[in-house]
Amino acid sequence: MRPKVMWHLLRRYMASRLRSLRVGGYLFSGSQAPRLSPALMRALGQKCPNLKRLCLHVADLSMVPITSLPCTLRTLELHSCEISMAWLLKEQDPTVLPLLECIVLDRVPAFRDEHLQGLTRFRALRSLVLGGTYRVTETGLDAGLQELGYLQRLEVLGCTLSADSTLLAVSRHLRDVRKIRLTVRGLSAPGLSVLEGMPALESLCLLGPLITPEMPSPAEILSSCLAMPKLRVLELQGLGWEDQEAERILCKGLPHCMVIVRACPKESMDWWM
Repeated sequence: MRPKVMWHLLRRYMASRLRSLRVGGYLFSGSQAPRLSPALMRALGQKCPNLKRLCLHVADLSMVPITSLPCTLRTLELHSCEISMAWLLKEQDPTVLPLLECIVLDRVPAFRDEHLQGLTRFRALRSLVLGGTYRVTETGLDAGLQELGYLQRLEVLGCTLSADSTLLAVSRHLRDVRKIRLTVRGLSAPGLSVLEGMPALESLCLLGPLITPEMPSPAEILSSCLAMPKLRVLELQGLGWEDQEAERILCKGLPHCMVIVRACPKESMDWWM
């Protein structure tokens, strides 16, 4: 959507009833393409005081400071967006987005360890999704989660981090986490076992398609899950175990859980899906 159209909608139609907004930008359309502006973001907050969820796709936010976003947001999603280095640094204003509970960072190439540590300013944050954030290192994830112990949901998908290192950081710092979703790259039976005894974990989702020789067997996954006292949902996606003996083993061994074994859904290339 061109900014001119957005301004028109703000002036004419958007008002206090708007609670969720999804906007696509022109990041891949060249240097002369229109950009979202700080003034437009501030106007959005003023015109739409009940806006709770903002999803931005393929948008160039390098000139849009995070301080210009609507302060009422509870969910912020960035998909294939460009941000500036200063966007989420720890030294920024700690009063920004005081109600933010969920942030999704999907294919945001500039996002790195320093940005992860800067998320500690959002004291209401309970849900964090990292998708394809290849600049985040294992050391950076461990340091960042150390200060985000209040997270209840964590997703680490398609990153360069190994699943073992991710789960180790989770077991050390996120004792109250309720939901975990992660890609199985680098997952081993000892790595999965660090979740045993996690007191609040209710849902665990392991996503393929990459399966390594160290990948836990169905029996090893069952053994670890039985040692998770609150586990109620186990989802295995894209591992090729649909209608196989592995599915029967898990369903039989975890009668108290909803066990979901399915193929990966086809990913849409349309940002509005």
